[in-house]
Amino acid sequence: MKILFIGDIVGKPGRTALKKGLPGLKEKFDVSLVVANAENAAGGFGITESVGEEIFALGVDVLTSGNHIWDKKEAIEYIAKENRLLRPANYPPEVPGHGSIIIKTRHGEKAAVLNISGRVFMSQMDSPFTISKKEISSLKEETKIIIVDFHAEATSEKQALGYYLDGEVSAVIGTHTHVQTADEQILAGGTAYISDVGMTGPTDSIIGVKKELVINRFLTNIPARFETAGGETVMSCSLIDIDSSTGKAKSIERIQLRFP
Repeated sequence: MKILFIGDIVGKPGRTALKKGLPGLKEKFDVSLVVANAENAAGGFGITESVGEEIFALGVDVLTSGNHIWDKKEAIEYIAKENRLLRPANYPPEVPGHGSIIIKTRHGEKAAVLNISGRVFMSQMDSPFTISKKEISSLKEETKIIIVDFHAEATSEKQALGYYLDGEVSAVIGTHTHVQTADEQILAGGTAYISDVGMTGPTDSIIGVKKELVINRFLTNIPARFETAGGETVMSCSLIDIDSSTGKAKSIERIQLRFP
């Protein structure tokens, strides 16, 4: 089965790129399941119900997130009722929402998606290593196909979790840093891995934000409101081919589509 994982959608430019690129990819590769990180999908920070429903209508099956999921206050109510929108599973248990989901794909198989947050240079939460193993143990009771979105800053932490979960899950896909890495591979135990799937948003930007705002922040250290950039867009994603009978990955391919 083919699973398409779409990198962090940034604002309206990212949603526009998604609208342009997703239908063709689904048809070309006969994709069974589409997962996208959407924590920056509304105005570049957070998510709203209207934006989430727009993305689902475009053909995405599961939305993952990360540390920006709460940037729009209405997300708290939305995530509490929409189980296809995940937040990292290592948030405290009393936090609204869920960290994983088991969903039936277009071709009838069951697949699980697990969302986990890193801790290096991030908010201090429960251990992503301990929580992921606990979650995976439960998910494997229903399916061998498990996709992990590891929303983390440090490449070393991402690689460590990839090797830690090798053979236990179908794929560990890194998100958060918005820059697609070139280290896609199938680990020894059959787990597909990439440190960062990349960004779906404006290319003439610094990780989706207007360049001059970010540069001025580095020059002056004065806080300023960041705004999503415009112009040409990119849709960054990874296509993972998985053996449905074993849950092992057969291949992982980086994809970038650019639009004027």
